Amino acid sequence: MDLNEVMALTAVVHGTVQGVGFRYWCWRQAEKLGLTGTATNQEDGTVGVVAEGPRWAVGEFLQALISRDTPGAVITVDEHFGPATGQYTDFTTH
Repeated sequence: MDLNEVMALTAVVHGTVQGVGFRYWCWRQAEKLGLTGTATNQEDGTVGVVAEGPRWAVGEFLQALISRDTPGAVITVDEHFGPATGQYTDFTTH
């Protein structure tokens, strides 16, 4: 397994994750790890996250998402891994 292989994480984060600084926190974590992507509030109260970068950094980002260090209260994270699209130039929040 090549830990530098570029890949994408697509996740839906459930819990108390809107209005608590969660997307900004995602942005800071992604910036630290050199990831590109986005964190977006969804109408159902979840936050959709896409993070692209080296396998090791994407893995660390997912571990941060499911840790107890997030703002608010994450209940579950539905994650999917796949190939990176390369469509992102930085990490943004919406």
